Amino acid sequence: MSSTTSTRIARTAAGLVAGGLLLTACGLSSDNVSCSTSSCTATLSTDAATAKVLGTTVKLSGVKDGRATLGVGDASVSCAEGESVSAGPLSVTCTSVTDEAVKLTASLG
Repeated sequence: MSSTTSTRIARTAAGLVAGGLLLTACGLSSDNVSCSTSSCTATLSTDAATAKVLGTTVKLSGVKDGRATLGVGDASVSCAEGESVSAGPLSVTCTSVTDEAVKLTASLG
Protein backbone atom coordinates (compact mmCIF):
# COMPACT_ATOMS: atom_id res chain seq x y z
CA MET A 1 0.00 0.00 0.00
CA SER A 2 1.37 3.43 -0.89
CA SER A 3 1.80 6.22 1.63
CA THR A 4 -0.85 8.25 -0.26
CA THR A 5 -3.38 5.44 0.13
CA SER A 6 -2.52 5.07 3.83
CA THR A 7 -2.96 8.80 4.35
CA ARG A 8 -6.37 8.76 2.63
CA ILE A 9 -7.53 5.83 4.74
CA ALA A 10 -6.38 7.56 7.93
CA ARG A 11 -8.13 10.82 6.97
CA THR A 12 -11.34 8.98 6.09
CA ALA A 13 -11.28 7.08 9.38
CA ALA A 14 -10.65 10.30 11.33
CA GLY A 15 -13.59 11.98 9.58
CA LEU A 16 -15.91 9.09 10.35
CA VAL A 17 -14.86 9.07 14.01
CA ALA A 18 -15.32 12.87 14.31
CA GLY A 19 -18.77 12.66 12.68
CA GLY A 20 -19.75 9.86 15.04
CA LEU A 21 -18.61 11.89 18.06
CA LEU A 22 -20.80 14.81 17.00
CA LEU A 23 -23.79 12.53 16.63
CA THR A 24 -23.26 11.02 20.06
CA ALA A 25 -22.35 14.28 21.77
CA CYS A 26 -25.99 15.12 22.44
CA GLY A 27 -27.94 13.64 25.29
CA LEU A 28 -30.97 14.42 27.41
CA SER A 29 -32.49 12.46 30.23
CA SER A 30 -35.85 12.25 28.44
CA ASP A 31 -34.37 11.75 24.95
CA ASN A 32 -35.66 15.09 23.66
CA VAL A 33 -32.44 15.79 21.72
CA SER A 34 -31.86 15.11 18.05
CA CYS A 35 -28.58 15.72 16.22
CA SER A 36 -27.31 16.00 12.68
CA THR A 37 -23.64 16.19 11.78
CA SER A 38 -23.40 19.90 12.64
CA SER A 39 -26.20 20.79 15.08
CA CYS A 40 -28.63 19.51 17.69
CA THR A 41 -32.21 20.39 18.48
CA ALA A 42 -33.57 20.03 22.00
CA THR A 43 -36.79 20.62 23.88
CA LEU A 44 -36.33 21.76 27.47
CA SER A 45 -39.32 21.74 29.80
CA THR A 46 -39.95 21.48 33.51
CA ASP A 47 -39.79 17.68 33.09
CA ALA A 48 -36.44 17.72 31.25
CA ALA A 49 -34.75 21.02 31.95
CA THR A 50 -31.14 19.98 31.23
CA ALA A 51 -29.49 18.66 28.07
CA LYS A 52 -25.95 17.78 27.10
CA VAL A 53 -25.57 19.34 23.64
CA LEU A 54 -22.35 19.00 21.64
CA GLY A 55 -20.42 18.47 24.86
CA THR A 56 -21.94 21.48 26.65
CA THR A 57 -24.63 21.41 29.34
CA VAL A 58 -27.68 23.53 28.46
CA LYS A 59 -30.18 24.22 31.24
CA LEU A 60 -33.54 25.98 31.20
CA SER A 61 -33.61 28.35 34.17
CA GLY A 62 -37.02 29.84 33.43
CA VAL A 63 -39.36 31.66 31.06
CA LYS A 64 -40.68 35.16 31.70
CA ASP A 65 -42.47 37.54 29.33
CA GLY A 66 -41.73 35.31 26.34
CA ARG A 67 -37.98 35.12 27.03
CA ALA A 68 -36.15 31.97 28.04
CA THR A 69 -33.22 32.18 30.41
CA LEU A 70 -30.69 29.45 29.67
CA GLY A 71 -27.52 28.32 31.29
CA VAL A 72 -25.07 27.32 28.56
CA GLY A 73 -21.95 25.88 30.16
CA ASP A 74 -20.79 28.61 32.56
CA ALA A 75 -22.71 31.40 30.79
CA SER A 76 -26.25 32.67 31.30
CA VAL A 77 -28.16 33.93 28.26
CA SER A 78 -31.68 34.99 27.41
CA CYS A 79 -33.55 34.66 24.13
CA ALA A 80 -37.02 35.09 22.71
CA GLU A 81 -38.58 32.96 19.98
CA GLY A 82 -36.54 33.30 16.79
CA GLU A 83 -33.54 34.91 18.50
CA SER A 84 -29.99 33.56 18.30
CA VAL A 85 -27.36 34.00 21.00
CA SER A 86 -23.77 32.91 21.43
CA ALA A 87 -22.62 31.37 24.69
CA GLY A 88 -19.35 29.57 25.23
CA PRO A 89 -18.72 27.23 22.32
CA LEU A 90 -22.36 27.20 21.15
CA SER A 91 -24.58 29.31 18.98
CA VAL A 92 -28.16 28.78 20.22
CA THR A 93 -31.41 29.70 18.45
CA CYS A 94 -34.64 29.62 20.46
CA THR A 95 -37.07 28.27 17.86
CA SER A 96 -40.08 28.18 20.20
CA VAL A 97 -40.60 29.71 23.64
CA THR A 98 -43.71 28.98 25.73
CA ASP A 99 -44.37 28.96 29.46
CA GLU A 100 -44.13 25.12 29.36
CA ALA A 101 -41.15 24.46 27.08
CA VAL A 102 -38.33 25.91 25.01
CA LYS A 103 -37.27 24.36 21.72
CA LEU A 104 -33.79 25.27 20.58
CA THR A 105 -31.20 24.53 17.95
CA ALA A 106 -27.53 24.59 18.91
CA SER A 107 -24.38 24.37 16.85
CA LEU A 108 -20.69 24.87 17.49
CA GLY A 109 -19.49 28.33 16.74
